[in-house]
Amino acid sequence: MAKVSKRYLEARKRVDNTRKYSLEEAVAILKDTATAGFDETVDVAIRLGVNPRHADQMIRGATGLPHGTGKTVRVLVFAQGDAAKAAQEAGADFVGSDELIAKIQGGWLDFDKAVATRDMMGKVGRIGRLLGPRGLMPNPKVGTVVAPEHVAKAVTDLKGGRIDFRVEKAGIIHAPVGKASMSAEQIQDNITALVSELMRLKPASAKGTYLRGMAVSSTMGVGVRVDTADLIRAAGR
Repeated sequence: MAKVSKRYLEARKRVDNTRKYSLEEAVAILKDTATAGFDETVDVAIRLGVNPRHADQMIRGATGLPHGTGKTVRVLVFAQGDAAKAAQEAGADFVGSDELIAKIQGGWLDFDKAVATRDMMGKVGRIGRLLGPRGLMPNPKVGTVVAPEHVAKAVTDLKGGRIDFRVEKAGIIHAPVGKASMSAEQIQDNITALVSELMRLKPASAKGTYLRGMAVSSTMGVGVRVDTADLIRAAGR
């Protein structure tokens, strides 16, 4: 059995597992108990009333967080010519074509997100088995396969804190929404931005309650359950 730290046990005392907190209360508790020796990531787990085995209920997408994730995102772009130049000017960390593909085939994966122009996907497909399992494969559904003229915006969005999300088998979405060092208001804004996008993507075939539950936690902290009715009000839905 894993040893539980004294700090974690103290944080656990702050949370009533029988209660659902308002978003404001939950974030306040999270910030008070995120006392590790590093800037902890803030994560959410959102349970949706969908069945991912049905294609029309597979929730997947991307959204920008108004205050970013608090993390430096290393963006790689597969592009050539003017598109490659635009990607570099937009702040991409790595830009190239065949040479980058060869480097990845050799085992290099030192980046966080990958973008590809449409004309490059024939080549990028050759390394799909390397990128796919790590969540790095460019995909048009989340805006990372783009027309050459849109590559700069894709880079800017990713560097600015856009996150990808996908519902898991149990109907749960896990996503990072910031850092504990952010203000409570910034964390709340980021969470409501994600929830608002999820509400927008609600499938017509989803029956019953759609937003069934949410918990917010920090890397080393405890999970705090959030009142979904308060969450929907905060998201303006």
